[in-house]
Amino acid sequence: MLETHAHADHLTAAGEIRKRTGARIACGKGICSVQETFARVFNVPEVAINGSQFDLLLAEGDILPVGDLNVRVIETPGHTNDSVTYLAGDAAFIGDTLFTPEFGTARCDFPGGDAGQLYDSIQKIYSLPDATQLHLCHDYPNAGELARYKISITTSRESNIHLKPATMKEEFVAMRTARDAQLDMPKLIIPSLQINIQAGQAPAADSNGVAYLKTPFNQSLAKLVRVEA
Repeated sequence: MLETHAHADHLTAAGEIRKRTGARIACGKGICSVQETFARVFNVPEVAINGSQFDLLLAEGDILPVGDLNVRVIETPGHTNDSVTYLAGDAAFIGDTLFTPEFGTARCDFPGGDAGQLYDSIQKIYSLPDATQLHLCHDYPNAGELARYKISITTSRESNIHLKPATMKEEFVAMRTARDAQLDMPKLIIPSLQINIQAGQAPAADSNGVAYLKTPFNQSLAKLVRVEA
């Protein structure tokens, strides 16, 4: 199982799949920084911050043999500092780096996020061959429309509302920074990051056999996250 990054808006199923099938879990080596940050945010010092919950930590240029395919790892930080893209033939699995053209690009205001890095990562993706198909994590279709799970790289280059060939880096960073300042935290960020930084493992059970998640009570999570940024 190849994780593109530790998502903040949904829980990964990777841990459950590994438990049921024995499959291994891989992710970018930047997960260690993400673990360190959110172990502090949620005050869980017992959580290992060396990536040991994952079976394999990946870096730029690593090659993973999958059947007849060789999957190349491309580091694409910016949304998060553990974000990676997986290139398998003409298919690029890009995580949250880019959305469908109408919805632009990922937010960069989480700890370790950086709009300038995101711009550079998108340029790296856009340098891939024209035949490349970008496999997406997000689309927000209108009622009655089907969500798109992939688009051509040329469509994204030409039509993305946030970043076109003529968009300068400074322009993109200013846009992204202003937009991010208006965004709320994802609705599922509290369970997602406590689970996802541990490769989908639930927290250790208490003495009563029940595993609990932490929720900040006297301070907003948004403030805690941004203090750590």
